[in-house]
Amino acid sequence: PKGAMAFAGKYEFEGDENYDAFVQKIGLSSDKVEMGRNCKIVTEVVQNGNDFTWTQHFPGGHTTTNSFTVGQEADMETMGGKKFKATVKMEDGKLVADFPNYRHTAEICGGKLVEISACSGVVYKRTSKKIA
Repeated sequence: PKGAMAFAGKYEFEGDENYDAFVQKIGLSSDKVEMGRNCKIVTEVVQNGNDFTWTQHFPGGHTTTNSFTVGQEADMETMGGKKFKATVKMEDGKLVADFPNYRHTAEICGGKLVEISACSGVVYKRTSKKIA
């Protein structure tokens, strides 16, 4: 597809902005908030054309995997473990998904994975560096 970025790879958390304000806004429980703070999440992306498998490995062995095809509805799971359905779209080389209470975009920028989640005016940005 035109403008599709090469997302495939393994990325390690490097830094974030507005974490606390964002997780409060989406109502994440305090134990999950602590688990996610400055968490060395490793994000592994397998891409085959428009088919993606997006896995987040949390320290301590917890993983979350979302598999989806761009433009088709898929079963997804949030940071907080809620299940929902979403259609991931490709807009200007960014993957865009509407989660139940926030909008999430992901793009490759200068070799880094940049993820932005926005909820009611609060914008959370997470940057991960490529490690594989």
